[in-house]
Amino acid sequence: MIEQAEEHATERFSGDSASAQDDPVLAPNWIVNASVLLSQRRLLLRVAGIAFVLNLAIACLIPKQYQSTARIMPPENSGSGTAMVAALAGKALGAESLGSLAASLLGGHNTGALFIDLLRSDTITGHLVDHFQLQSIYHKRYRVDAAKALVKHTVIELDKKSGVITLTVKDVSPQRARDMAQAYLDELNLMVNRTNTSSAHRERMFIENRLAAVKSNLDRAQEALSNFSSTNMTVDLREQTRATVDAAAKIEGELIATEGELTSLQEIYGDGNVRVRAAQARAANLKKELAKLGGTSASLSKDANDADSSSPNAVADGLSYPALRQLPRLAVPYENLYRNARVQETVYELLTQQFEVAQIQEAKDIPVLSVIDTPGIAEKKSFPPRALLTLALTLIELLAVAAFIVLRHHWLAVDGNDPRRMIAREASGALRQTLREITAFRRRRA
Repeated sequence: MIEQAEEHATERFSGDSASAQDDPVLAPNWIVNASVLLSQRRLLLRVAGIAFVLNLAIACLIPKQYQSTARIMPPENSGSGTAMVAALAGKALGAESLGSLAASLLGGHNTGALFIDLLRSDTITGHLVDHFQLQSIYHKRYRVDAAKALVKHTVIELDKKSGVITLTVKDVSPQRARDMAQAYLDELNLMVNRTNTSSAHRERMFIENRLAAVKSNLDRAQEALSNFSSTNMTVDLREQTRATVDAAAKIEGELIATEGELTSLQEIYGDGNVRVRAAQARAANLKKELAKLGGTSASLSKDANDADSSSPNAVADGLSYPALRQLPRLAVPYENLYRNARVQETVYELLTQQFEVAQIQEAKDIPVLSVIDTPGIAEKKSFPPRALLTLALTLIELLAVAAFIVLRHHWLAVDGNDPRRMIAREASGALRQTLREITAFRRRRA
């Protein structure tokens, strides 16, 4: 049956084209091709077996690849957040990426596309290349080639409906794939926080600097008040004035009573009596105490730290409070120093409250990634599918051999005087002649 089909095919190709078109039986069909392949079934089986073994060996030589996937949800785009990411894009990305970012930002809430561009930026990929030494792992001489290889091993996808970003890193090591995926997230968070230029951040920085200056002023005001109070014994000037006036009034009352008693004793006993001398001594002590309380009316020293007893604003000997005549002079500088200290303290308290509010607002304003699925260590390989790859390659090679056998059969059926055969013979002869000339030229040069 096969010989009859071959004879029939030979008769068909030897006939003219008009008769082949008129008789559908003589036209090329799948029956002839099937008969040709059936006659070469042993060759096809040998090719299939050899191809299967070779393809299985090739599939086993391909290194395994593992992938680690993380899913993140970027924050919604706000006014201050837009300013932050615009500045960030200007620093980290190139001109083309910056243009795409500007278009996406003008389009609305498209923070996801922006974060994808940031993940693909040279800043983040460069840090990963240095951290994991990818030049030696990917066998690249230059750092830029290692970064390109990293981009090829990284798949970043954005779900436009939900806004969720899926980051997948492929590597021959499951542990390194997980670490690289986590490093992507860490570098992205670090870049966003480092380049945050929102209004809340600027306000917090201004208040922080102002708070430091006010704290320095407050310390100086408190130190000046402390030195003045220590030099002039002024703790609470109002209470001390009241206490001094009360003490002076009490002493003056005792002095008046003593002088009255002394006058009556002098009239009764005379000046030489013991009781008279005792009353005189008591009156003298009261006058001395009253003089100490009164002090001098000299002007205050310009140096508040001068605690010398000769200084006019030094307290009287033996007293632990300012002199009565110095109280009006001490009141003005004391009130100025006290008021300055209270003003600085009030400003410091208000700035402290504003600083806390600014910190909270800044924390709200900084875009923070929400990690939906953290990257994990893959339990099984993602590539290659060895069985499927072996079968697919074997099938492709078998089909290629089958096509070659069919085409060769039809080519041999063509008449030797056919122009196609003649062109083929001329082309093959020219090719052989060219090869001989090339070989002879190489021999002469050797």
